[in-house]
Amino acid sequence: MNDQIKKPILVVGAGGHARACIDVIELEGTYSISGLVALPHETDSEIMGLPIIGTDSDLPKLSSQCPHALIGVGQIKAAEIRVRLYQQLTQAGFELPSIVSPLGYVSRHATLGAGTLVMHGAIVNAGSMIGNNCIVNNQALVEHDVKVGNHCHISTGAVVNSGVVVGDQTFIGSNAAIRQETVIGKGCVIGMGQAVLSNCPANSTLPEKNNKR
Repeated sequence: MNDQIKKPILVVGAGGHARACIDVIELEGTYSISGLVALPHETDSEIMGLPIIGTDSDLPKLSSQCPHALIGVGQIKAAEIRVRLYQQLTQAGFELPSIVSPLGYVSRHATLGAGTLVMHGAIVNAGSMIGNNCIVNNQALVEHDVKVGNHCHISTGAVVNSGVVVGDQTFIGSNAAIRQETVIGKGCVIGMGQAVLSNCPANSTLPEKNNKR
């Protein structure tokens, strides 16, 4: 696709997750990244050849120049920063598209909410519903008929089996596995490598699995 007909988009963030977002956006090909929005001390620099063109306070002005945005700040456990940015962007008038890596797969019978990113090698199967502002990270598997709320992160290599319900603002760590039909409440933190075999009440924390003897 020619750059002249790509849609302009901002990436909000300038850290490691932003770099991964840039890679997905560039490979997917629908959008042309106009620049990045970052913290004040990060301005006047570049990330992967892209300029940092403003801070959060510039978002209302930038929305008139670039109507699309993607949150490029990661979510390790707590979702508050991504929730705040999502609210700022929507209030400023940005459209937050869902973006799917061409190296991932989303069934045409699944749905993705605004601002959700499906990364390389991830799979979202038929009947699944992913909410707004979610990350389905590299090689994660969301099986059929799963419901994931808003502002969730399904980390690298995690497996969410069929019929699982995941509440808003939940973090599922790398290589965690969730048993089919399990209900994970709002604001839960499922640590790396955990096997979740029963329901988790809201705000539960299952620590990272330690296999050391």
